[in-house]
Amino acid sequence: MKKIFFMMFALLFAMGNIQAQDNKELTKAEKKALQEKLDSLQYAEAVEAVEAKKFTLEADQVVFKYGQTAYVSSNTNFVSVDGNEAVVQVAFNIPVSGPNGIGGVTVDGKVSGYEVKEDKKGNLSLTMNVMGTGISARIDIRMAKGTNRASVTIVPNFNSNRLTLNGVVLPLARSNVFKGSSL
Repeated sequence: MKKIFFMMFALLFAMGNIQAQDNKELTKAEKKALQEKLDSLQYAEAVEAVEAKKFTLEADQVVFKYGQTAYVSSNTNFVSVDGNEAVVQVAFNIPVSGPNGIGGVTVDGKVSGYEVKEDKKGNLSLTMNVMGTGISARIDIRMAKGTNRASVTIVPNFNSNRLTLNGVVLPLARSNVFKGSSL
């Protein structure tokens, strides 16, 4: 993990030096190549965090059961896994306070059935069950190869109120989320 973080830092430092030395704009192809390298490093870091069971998916978009979408704050809408513990939180930008104190719901649970797979194209999929006093759901995370952007689908076991969150997968140590009061 430190190796990947160091490589990301070195890449960003090199990007700054290139711009400072040449004092000219990078070409479109150079910008694209640098962005692809950065995305690939972020993907590797995300895969490592998922396999270590120490990650957070910070969501910036929520998709409801019938396809309606809402853009939300990524530091209050997330799915986090730390070993065998999971936290699922959604909080919408509404003036009314929800059960968690920040306009939504926060539930803690135990992780079971944690299974990570990679398909032939390199796309990552994670399936797990989260059980707790406020949640009993299957959680499916899909992350395309070469990027840390991902989609998580939360399927409750006792109703059909499926919810999808879109965002980025980050290692737990780099995550910047605010957890509300749990159920």
